[in-house]
Amino acid sequence: MLLSSDITYLPGVGPKKAATLAAELNVRTVEDLLCCYPYKYIDRSHFYTVREVDETMPYIQLKGQIVAFEKRGEGRQQRLIARFTDGTGFLELVWFQGIRFIEEKYTTGVEYVIFGKPTRFGAKLNIAHPDIEVASEAQQGVAAGLQAFYNTSEKMKRAYLHSAALRKIIMAALSDRSLVITETLPEATVREYALMERHRALVTIHMPTDSASLVQAQRRLKFEELFYVQLSILQQSKWREQKFKGYVFGTIGDYFNRFYRTCLPFELTGAQKRVIKEIRTDMATGRQMNRLLQGDVGSGKTIVALMTMLIALDNGFQACIMAPTEILATQHRQAIVSLVETLGITVRLLTGSTKKKERQEITQQLADGSLQIIIGTHALIEDSVVFKNLGVVIIDEQHRFGVAQRAKLWNKNIHPPHILVMTATPIPRTLAMTVYGDLDVSVIDELPAGRKPIATYHYFDNKRAALNRFIRQQVELGRQVYIVYPLIQESESLDLKNLEDGYQQMCETFPDLRIGMVHGKLKAADKEATMRCFVSGELQILMATTVIEVGVNVPNASVMVIESAERFGLSQLHQLRGRVGRGADQSYCVLMSSYKIGADTRRRLQIMVESTDGFVIAEADLNLRGPGDLDGTQQSGLPFDLKIANLVQDGAILSVARQVVQKLLDADPLLEAPAHRILTEQLTRLKRDAINWGVIS
Repeated sequence: MLLSSDITYLPGVGPKKAATLAAELNVRTVEDLLCCYPYKYIDRSHFYTVREVDETMPYIQLKGQIVAFEKRGEGRQQRLIARFTDGTGFLELVWFQGIRFIEEKYTTGVEYVIFGKPTRFGAKLNIAHPDIEVASEAQQGVAAGLQAFYNTSEKMKRAYLHSAALRKIIMAALSDRSLVITETLPEATVREYALMERHRALVTIHMPTDSASLVQAQRRLKFEELFYVQLSILQQSKWREQKFKGYVFGTIGDYFNRFYRTCLPFELTGAQKRVIKEIRTDMATGRQMNRLLQGDVGSGKTIVALMTMLIALDNGFQACIMAPTEILATQHRQAIVSLVETLGITVRLLTGSTKKKERQEITQQLADGSLQIIIGTHALIEDSVVFKNLGVVIIDEQHRFGVAQRAKLWNKNIHPPHILVMTATPIPRTLAMTVYGDLDVSVIDELPAGRKPIATYHYFDNKRAALNRFIRQQVELGRQVYIVYPLIQESESLDLKNLEDGYQQMCETFPDLRIGMVHGKLKAADKEATMRCFVSGELQILMATTVIEVGVNVPNASVMVIESAERFGLSQLHQLRGRVGRGADQSYCVLMSSYKIGADTRRRLQIMVESTDGFVIAEADLNLRGPGDLDGTQQSGLPFDLKIANLVQDGAILSVARQVVQKLLDADPLLEAPAHRILTEQLTRLKRDAINWGVIS
């Protein structure tokens, strides 16, 4: 039996169950089935007696007989109760569903193994919907030792594909003597890193005999999964290096040098200088740059982006910045125009709201090369936008763009431009090695001189009066205030203060202050107008949803109040906090929450109070929330899904897997050695349904 065999023909499956498995778990072949790994194991080696059982116990296992069945209740309230004994006492087994099936399958006078969680109803102990098997079958190993449990959906349960049924199908496949499980790692790698061989690992993961062998099986399968993720990423990176030769920007000329000497508004930090040097080296070597620039909010990424573009201009090329929102694109343009106005550089803005006549002018100037720097939103990737010689592309808050959108920008040239992608969301090390594993990484880990750490406090709702006094005090000092809400309109399902009610309350509390409100449902023009009023200082308080999370730079704003802070993730809270602290004045972030929050939520908010380091917060966020969706950075960014490895818990295995792959590709870049043939074959199988977007970040 080959791993590629259709599961329809496995014992206990058939066409209907096969269709359910395909729809619910994407399981179609025997290999797909064997890669449905258990989510937990319970020790079934120990038997309790009825006399020992009490309702505080977790899952227990008993061996005995059913002495009587009885139905109680009528209609939907009907339940089946079996009186069970092992000779030391009695307890009840209860079923609320599937009563006819239970009556037909089980009988009195037969020795069964019962497994479930005991509870007490009145004076009697009972186990609801227990696992129940004939003792002679259980003793043959079906339910002995560590028993695997599998995730199942409601549709699967309705098709009689609960965890026990799935386990039985998997065991039938593994027990088939004709099953051929081939190795997927080179023999030398298996030997050098003391890995369990694949066939044994797959058997052990589903039917472990002891904890030690289970750990070894898990280690082997996690390593294999992460190994192929890294192989896909790093092989793609090497292929791109060989196929795409970048423009050689060998000149550091007049634009760059004049800007550095006469226009730079402040001394660059050591981190900024280091990053600019890395970028200059990339663009001078003839290899196409693909670099990720990480920098905390306020660390000075925009200056680095501008100086990168000036290198392109010095070499006779155009440059562009693509931002996710009009607000951010507009702000980039304003900042860059103010910085380069004495250098005679042409800079224009292209967004969805750009008028038709102006759009035509911009596209003409891009095509003839007279427009040097273009800043825009998704409008930049429209087919009508054609560059004469695009040399560098900078993508800000890049995780907010789809891969296909970024690829369109990449294809604006015959030869690919240099790519610099920027994010203010600090990326934990394990995610950086996977989701962004094919990019060179630069980090600005130093704030500009004179910036003071933002003082962060967590207040419960009963401190509202004190908060209002503090807001009044800050406004009287000439400062401005953000107040952020998670919702726009009242929600019946979430007990949150909403923006519209909050706006009314603040207007009543501060009738003498100028207060504005922005949210995603406003027309773009209205939103922009309100934002401009806040930036210019006409508004003293801005009430908003998270539309202000990215790209609003108001140095005079010194207070960020986040309402219902328990509803936000750590990375999002950190992004919001980064909207203040942009000037030299002391800034504050106040996290408001209900008193009725759990211990995990309190810990999350306490992390914000204790640290302003984005990387510390990102690691904590990854540990608390898992890798599934870290503020937009999803596991779908990987070449293929992880089924057993966990980016939070398996960082050490990931590091080793990456080192092994790098060493292997350094020695054999094209995997041409006979021992490496299995790698190309397995990688092809894994990628057969994947779209190759690997040529773009």
